[in-house]
Amino acid sequence: MSHVTPTFIDLVRVETRLYNAVSARLRAEHGLGLGQFEFLEIIDRVPGCRVLDIVGEVAITVGAVSKAVDRLVAAGWCLRVAHPQDRRSSVLRLTAEGEKLLAASRPVVEGELASLTAAVPADDLARVASTLAVLRASLEAGSHGQPG
Repeated sequence: MSHVTPTFIDLVRVETRLYNAVSARLRAEHGLGLGQFEFLEIIDRVPGCRVLDIVGEVAITVGAVSKAVDRLVAAGWCLRVAHPQDRRSSVLRLTAEGEKLLAASRPVVEGELASLTAAVPADDLARVASTLAVLRASLEAGSHGQPG
């Protein structure tokens, strides 16, 4: 087995454990999971955000994103608004409640991640972040791992 395979397995296991821990804390404190937080954060960050913008960023299917957005709308955290130039499409916007929830959730996510990664020296964590950014950019540039 090459060195890449155990590294990949470690990466997946670390991601799963971090994701689950942060999601559990968010759910306990604010009633939303990390996936919902991520969607709210993308909607807030991307001007004129559409379902396809989320699909491109998280690399899951249009159907999965659309259903998740429907749940955010049902919870009262975001709205689908007719796109001004393309009436077949809609723009996603946070509601006032969604903005408030996102603002309250950001420090929880940041704090939990800081706590969970505290055992890793800051320089090492910075190198991991840099390496992952390069790998992510390479994968995204080649459209690797896109659904469908």
